[in-house]
Amino acid sequence: MGLSIGIVGLPNVGKSTIFNALTRAQNAESANYPFCTIEPNKAVVPVPDPRVDKLAEMAKPQKTVYATVDFVDIAGLVKGASQGEGLGNKFLMNIRETQALLQVVRCFDEENVVHVDGSIDPLRDVGVIETELILADYQMIETRVARLGKQIRGDKALQTQLDLAQRLLAHLGQGKMAVEFDDQTSDAAVLLFKECQFLTDKKMIYCCNVDEAGLAADNDYVRQVRDHATKRGCETVKICAKMEEDLNGMTDAERDTFLKEYGVSESGLDQIVHKGYHTLGLISFLTAGPKEVRAWTIHRGWKAPQAAGVIHTDFERGFIRAQVMSYGDFVAQGGEAACRAKGLLRIEGKEYEVQDGDVIEFLFNV
Repeated sequence: MGLSIGIVGLPNVGKSTIFNALTRAQNAESANYPFCTIEPNKAVVPVPDPRVDKLAEMAKPQKTVYATVDFVDIAGLVKGASQGEGLGNKFLMNIRETQALLQVVRCFDEENVVHVDGSIDPLRDVGVIETELILADYQMIETRVARLGKQIRGDKALQTQLDLAQRLLAHLGQGKMAVEFDDQTSDAAVLLFKECQFLTDKKMIYCCNVDEAGLAADNDYVRQVRDHATKRGCETVKICAKMEEDLNGMTDAERDTFLKEYGVSESGLDQIVHKGYHTLGLISFLTAGPKEVRAWTIHRGWKAPQAAGVIHTDFERGFIRAQVMSYGDFVAQGGEAACRAKGLLRIEGKEYEVQDGDVIEFLFNV
């Protein structure tokens, strides 16, 4: 499993520039006019992880594999997209399967960079995007209600599903998000939400695109977005798309120096990955050996057999035990042998809850 993020926003707010910068590849056309992106752009990006780098340095494996993030950038949404305005609504299906949404919001003034609505107003822009996401979900559940209404004539057992869908339709019709719906725990609701993958039920990360001056301290636009995000219980990142673009092609050392000059400790990719993992409750455990060093993404709270299943289903099915070392101990002692000798290698069973940064070897039998 991995982290998947769909990028949404108005046209010409920097979505594609940020996508290009995050993926370090110019595979999303970007230009100073609306609707530049007319096809969904997808990229699989390795997650920067110094722990993996260190283990690879120690183990000198044949292969090093990082955890990954899937980014999907779609055409900009505009007011009325759900009724066919603009191009973005056409591609909303491309982000239904993503785990989280990154909403890019323009938070800087620049008369030479046009805005689709002619002025800078982050909360207005956020309102447009979120209304269109609600309307897209509304259309999906409206279709389901119509279908269930026909099917129920021959199958009265569908009444529970129809009642639920009608209540959700009314909820969305009031301009509320699916995540705010009062019934998400019943069996029927769990099934409905899983099947429909509602856009407004996804975790949202707000991405404030600022100019270089806006990196040092939050401007009024950024503060407005942060307040809105806080009210929704969502995370916020602040990125200068232009600066992120400049990072392309730099070595790690050059990037670190460049970021320090702007008073920034993390690149945009690092920020988004960290926020994404935190928002979705994800962590990584590590495996290390002469053949491969690798980071594996799992949900926080998973037990050892579940984590083993990410490597291979046979590992979960035939799980015997896990040999676990903390990353800190593994590095400090110079590897598994020294950890074992000093009693720092633990034998854990089926109830062990895997921790972020655990270095693990699973024993199994099928």
